[in-house]
Amino acid sequence: MRHSISLGFTLFFVAIFMASCGTTKKAAKAVSAEKTEYQVVHFGFYNFENLFDTIDTKDVRDAAFSANGDLQWNTPKYFEKQGHIAKVVSEMGVKTNKDGLAFFGVAEVENRSVLDDFVKQPAVAKRHYEIVHYDSPDKRGIDVALLYQEKYLKVLDSRTYKLTIINEDGSEHPTRDVLYVYGELLGEPIHIMVNHWPSRSGGEARTRKYRNDGAAICKKISDSIMVDNPKAHIVIMGDLNDDPVSPSVKKVLGAKENKDKVKSKGFYNPWVKPYKNGQGTLAYRDAWSLFDQVILSEGWLAPKNNGFKFYKAHVYNPSYLIQQVGQYRGYPFRTFAGGKYIGGYSDHFPVYVTTIRKTRS
Repeated sequence: MRHSISLGFTLFFVAIFMASCGTTKKAAKAVSAEKTEYQVVHFGFYNFENLFDTIDTKDVRDAAFSANGDLQWNTPKYFEKQGHIAKVVSEMGVKTNKDGLAFFGVAEVENRSVLDDFVKQPAVAKRHYEIVHYDSPDKRGIDVALLYQEKYLKVLDSRTYKLTIINEDGSEHPTRDVLYVYGELLGEPIHIMVNHWPSRSGGEARTRKYRNDGAAICKKISDSIMVDNPKAHIVIMGDLNDDPVSPSVKKVLGAKENKDKVKSKGFYNPWVKPYKNGQGTLAYRDAWSLFDQVILSEGWLAPKNNGFKFYKAHVYNPSYLIQQVGQYRGYPFRTFAGGKYIGGYSDHFPVYVTTIRKTRS
């Protein structure tokens, strides 16, 4: 179970040590005798972009995703997409842990069956991902879920929290639930929330309250956890349909850009700086947004007893995930464009974080 990246981290410490002591043979010898090893765990989030089966389900708005539907969705296309997204998941984090993502949240999946098909894809089958999934009341029939490797994450409890949009006329519009999972990450308690907050359809300002409501649910859950354990390891992940600087994230969750400004029971958002530097996970009208985020509680910055600690955040965007030609050149290489199947992966780039735990020093 121990995956060491001692070489990379040792070199990092060598650079610091030799800068302070001078690049002498004596200094190098001293550093080599003080090799530090770390256990590495990656986890992340990926919007699978409309991973529907090919069946027209009653009372669900999925008619377009069938052989006779507008998108002419069929079995070969379905399994090609499954293979594509499995390839992406199989690659993330493997340079420093051959098992890749220990767990990850997903959005825009129609049901449990499409996830059952996903975990059987050759690219990821050997990892034996388990699934936490609940059907949500979303009228399009899309849900969130958590996939995990049991040798890393032991799931002890899970539930959903309803997020309902109240329209201007007072009517209710159900949307994706917030999925909460509690377990142990290699023996350490961990709390995970997977989200897909309401979209900006109708305008960002007009729909802002709905995403604030999603953030408020996560904040309420987190506050109740941290009453007993201010250093709890909490993960809030998902397609938030908001950027790292949006009110839902910055004000409601109170997620900070700088680690040194994160107070006890607070949150750190490692995506603010990448966003300000022009990085994104999806593009619209030639502008990048970074809606896909993994936000961490203060416990990941200052863990007790040398527990898992945040190290680095990644937007995974190799060249094959980028549209190379046409109107959407430079955008994420999606499954459909203009209502036509183009055989891509997703209209979102996935994200993941690297965490480390000291095993020897």
